[in-house]
Amino acid sequence: MTAEQDAGLNREADAADLLRAERADLIQHPGGTLLEHLQRVHALLEAWGARPALRLAGLCHAFYGTDGFPVALGSVHRRQELSEVIGTEAEDLVHLYAGCDRARTYPSLHQPDGAFTDRFTGSVSRPSPRQRRDFAELTVANELDVIRTAALDGSQITELLDLFAAWRPLLSAAASLAVEETARRRVPPPA
Repeated sequence: MTAEQDAGLNREADAADLLRAERADLIQHPGGTLLEHLQRVHALLEAWGARPALRLAGLCHAFYGTDGFPVALGSVHRRQELSEVIGTEAEDLVHLYAGCDRARTYPSLHQPDGAFTDRFTGSVSRPSPRQRRDFAELTVANELDVIRTAALDGSQITELLDLFAAWRPLLSAAASLAVEETARRRVPPPA
């Protein structure tokens, strides 16, 4: 094992400890607890070959709450605390994810100049291509887990799959394949 891999495992363990300390294992979320959901998103990103910072962001993506899940484990005004555990790059991704105003951001995320609206401040930015790809990958991992574990209605699932089809240029091959497989499972076989 390389020193980098060892450091990554330590960060993952430390992040899991922090999530438990903030009671993520007691907060209900579709498919069980919030901690279980976060671990599944992390595992999905790992299976897709995501780099360590993105996997750590997946593990902690709901730390500040999200537009779709408002329960926050930590304060967005004390970002340094999470950054010390998972690193600055991963924390920046968590903050970006948590701050997303989905209704204003999702429709144009795949456009290079698409606006990204921060739900905490109302400010508008233009994330870098890498940030857009990371955000899209993390969103897809999160939502595919929700699709698999929650009782979403058909229109909600269709809406998400249509959105992910528009985001395809931002997604890794593995994430794109997971979206395609999810869509195929939803289509009934011919009679």
